[in-house]
Amino acid sequence: MNQQIFINLPVRDLDRSKAFYEGLGFTINQQFSDETGACVVISDTIFVMLLTHDKFKQFTSKEIADAHKTTEVLNALSVASKERVDELMELALNNGGTQNGQTQEYDFMYGRDFNDPDGHIWELFYMDMEKLPK
Repeated sequence: MNQQIFINLPVRDLDRSKAFYEGLGFTINQQFSDETGACVVISDTIFVMLLTHDKFKQFTSKEIADAHKTTEVLNALSVASKERVDELMELALNNGGTQNGQTQEYDFMYGRDFNDPDGHIWELFYMDMEKLPK
């Protein structure tokens, strides 16, 4: 079995968050979802668990960060092309996300960042390994 990653994110409005991620073209795995959380399938090995604040608090004694005011994590997601970066960015903006920072363009890398409705930052990037400095 391939190693998998599950990113757990606290959300204020589970239905709104599910709609946002589905608007990006991702699916919800109903087997791992209920009224307190939803499992967003990014790929065969990458999943995002959207958890209500009450559910999230079951896993930590720390205060939940307000991602609109402070950065708790940067989620970087590689994609297959510059065009896919732009496509996902447009979908994010059209589904309630906001732009975070400026487009980053280097000889070997292209990236754009957005905030989801709860303020969690997603960095979308494409790297052309053929152009990577040696």
